[in-house]
Amino acid sequence: MHSPILNAVVALVVWSLVMWAWMYATRIPAIMKMKLKLEPEAPRGEQMNLLPANVRWKADNYNHLMEQPTIFYAIAITLALMNAGDGINATLAWTYVGLRVLHSFVQAVVNKIEVRFAVFFISSLVLIALAFNAACIALAS
Repeated sequence: MHSPILNAVVALVVWSLVMWAWMYATRIPAIMKMKLKLEPEAPRGEQMNLLPANVRWKADNYNHLMEQPTIFYAIAITLALMNAGDGINATLAWTYVGLRVLHSFVQAVVNKIEVRFAVFFISSLVLIALAFNAACIALAS
């Protein structure tokens, strides 16, 4: 048997791969439409900045999914190893995943920064709650 919190971990990994595919499904056609010649010597990001903003948003979000969620993965796996990956912790984990998916849609489709920040902030509070729960369990043992 596995810890229920690991389902949320797998879901966020799968979502990250969906964003990866969405990024390339929009980026490659945009590069081809612009007839952009990719130069390996160009400074990092310089050529991608020539793409339309709505294309870049998907890549920006994919990068965001490689940042803060790494903390989620660490704390969720820690909770699973502590045999505390069920109940409220599983609920918090799924809440975090849902908020990150919502954040992705906001950023990738409309990129309304105020809304995106609000979703990010709430997801961060959920992540803090998961870390707090893990810390309490670790300190109690």
